[in-house]
Amino acid sequence: MTTYAIGDLQGCHVEFVELLERLEFDPRRDRLWLAGDLVNRGPDSLACLREVMALGEAATTVLGNHDLHLLAVARGGEREKPGDTLAEVLEAPDRERLLDWLQSRPLLLRAAGTPGSGETVMTHAGLPPQWSVARAADLAGELAATLTGEHAGAFLERMYGNRPASWRDDLEGVDRLRVIVNTFTRMRFIDAEGRLDFTAREGLDSAPPGFAPWFQYPRHDDPWLLFGHWAALQGRVPGSRVRAEALDTGCVWGGRLTALNLANGERVSVPSRRDRPRSPFPTTRSSP
Repeated sequence: MTTYAIGDLQGCHVEFVELLERLEFDPRRDRLWLAGDLVNRGPDSLACLREVMALGEAATTVLGNHDLHLLAVARGGEREKPGDTLAEVLEAPDRERLLDWLQSRPLLLRAAGTPGSGETVMTHAGLPPQWSVARAADLAGELAATLTGEHAGAFLERMYGNRPASWRDDLEGVDRLRVIVNTFTRMRFIDAEGRLDFTAREGLDSAPPGFAPWFQYPRHDDPWLLFGHWAALQGRVPGSRVRAEALDTGCVWGGRLTALNLANGERVSVPSRRDRPRSPFPTTRSSP
């Protein structure tokens, strides 16, 4: 059995199918970990959802900010934003089944390491050094319980926002859940205390004063961290002080869709089939 980790699909269904063919992926034998953002910006969000869901136990995905945005639009009263490509999902006859499935996805995946190595962890945006893997798993569980509970709609209505910008153990209610969501799905630059910056979303040279990419801070443990979300990195993590793998190589923006073989570290990718690349940094409101 081989497990592959794949970066953000964002509606790039043709490339996803092509990549699985390149991998000779067999769902009876192999497994997929997907870094979230299955939907939005690309042309075939509905096909991506259906494809991943149909793979059953052979594929698992974490939630990304665009996945949460779909849920907020469908079930939290949020409006679609310019550039969204969610209408086909929202109008699909099987939308409720797809949304139920998506809403039950986790924020964090983890697998035990081999002797002498740390465990493997996937989140959409990364893992701040202030959170151990065990702590992060607990916090991801809090959000999962909310999204699958009776108050999910109320939370989705209030999920958007940039405040609080940093974690505190005494946070409660929506503020607590919002920091959890923003850390797991929107984080790029943080300061030494773990405060999130939401103004910069391009390359490393766009870091505000006092901030650096989350992976340039050391950790006290040694997990292998798999993440997507940051297309401008182009699959690289310069200056990283942790074991990290950037998986979002910007397929929806004219780049490539990439898979990482977790057994041997080999990367396989296919080019985007989009006719005209677009900027990966559209202006949006403060949101997941």
